[in-house]
Amino acid sequence: MHNKGIYSVFICKIREFIWQFQKKTLPLQQIYFTMNEKIILQVLAEQQEYKERYKKNTWISRKEEDLFEFGSNMAQVVIGVRRSGKSTLCHKVLLEQHIQYAYVDFDDDRLYGMQSSDLNTVLNCVYQLYGTDIDYIFLDEVQDVEGWHLFVNRLLRQGIHVFLTGSNAKLLSSELATHLTGRYNEIRLFPFSYMEFCLAENVSLDSITTQADAARKSALTRYLNDGGMPELHYIKRPQNRRTYIDGLIETIVAKDIVGRFKIHNTEGLRRIAHHLINNSCQIINYDSLLDIASLSAGKTAQKYVSYLSQAFLIHKLQQFSFKSRQRITNEKAYVIDTGFIANRDNALLGENVGWRLENIVLIELLRRYHSAADDIYYYKPSARQKEVDFVVCRQGVVIELIQVAYTIADSKTFKRETDALLNAAKKLNCTNLTLITTDESQDIQIGDLTIHHCSAIDWLLNAAL
Repeated sequence: MHNKGIYSVFICKIREFIWQFQKKTLPLQQIYFTMNEKIILQVLAEQQEYKERYKKNTWISRKEEDLFEFGSNMAQVVIGVRRSGKSTLCHKVLLEQHIQYAYVDFDDDRLYGMQSSDLNTVLNCVYQLYGTDIDYIFLDEVQDVEGWHLFVNRLLRQGIHVFLTGSNAKLLSSELATHLTGRYNEIRLFPFSYMEFCLAENVSLDSITTQADAARKSALTRYLNDGGMPELHYIKRPQNRRTYIDGLIETIVAKDIVGRFKIHNTEGLRRIAHHLINNSCQIINYDSLLDIASLSAGKTAQKYVSYLSQAFLIHKLQQFSFKSRQRITNEKAYVIDTGFIANRDNALLGENVGWRLENIVLIELLRRYHSAADDIYYYKPSARQKEVDFVVCRQGVVIELIQVAYTIADSKTFKRETDALLNAAKKLNCTNLTLITTDESQDIQIGDLTIHHCSAIDWLLNAAL
């Protein structure tokens, strides 16, 4: 894993250099080329061998497996941050359904620079390796190939069932509706949940013994620090973990942002990425980002943050308001996984584990409510009043208010957090109130309102909406 991280950084640097060189020396139309069929065939043959060695029984079961629609005439599209397990998820569900399928992973340095004109060659190579009667094709990280959607539409018209993965929200979300004209089933995948983390750690979820309870608490502590990136779970040496995360951030920056959006100030983008990770759960200060990244225009800083969001590295949380204009002001930034916070060179972890718990709760909310198309906000009625961390809305109606605190053992903290919920309950006409801490679960009755005080472990293990 250590070497893989170093290799990723090296490849990203080379790609960035090549792009800068091409941009300065050759018109765009002059740098296109047709990829050699022999090379494509070799790559696909190696990927076929790799696929055949998969041992699906060793993989962690994930909730998103139930969202696939087999036999559908729609493309099955899995999106999410790089290395969150998208490829594994697709392989697992296809193998468990005993489906014979072809596999093409475009995230291979030998396929870098592939053009739409090469995709027919890819299809010919697929038929050579898998036979002409193959009717399932899995295209991994296809978003970097210009004109990929035309190729996919052609496959769909031919009756081929297509599985896609991608690491860019703009390409594989907002553009999907246009490119695939509604013929897709979007499945968003996040890093491991706490439940999946426990399964990977062989921590019992059912046992009520004191030992099992202690194991779950210990797992939560590790999850707060290390997060749920699947591969990071198997890397034990701290320096190797840093190398892995630094390499992953560099890959996201270089491949999903710089290359796609032609960013010139690459170092400024890196600084903004690390600043937002260090300050997760905080309101984005664009003026501060200008200084951090040596930028001259606020709009550029906003674009950089948007690109990081589109690459799933961060999630922007809007302020709740019945006025749409106010929702886009004072946005907060959350990192996609708490493992990014601590496992970096020169990381500023700090002592506030409460913020990391809040970050975990948000990602879990997105995981639970995304498929239901519900919306998540934070609520800040005024500068003087304590905010409520999360407001869950369904079709414009507030259905739940959620507050997160590491502990409410202190009486002042208890009053501050509960008062915030009670005030918001009256203003937003919502009586479904939840307080998540690391303390023991116990409902709190204040006047005619009940606050459901849940331990973080109980809440995270409750998969119900």
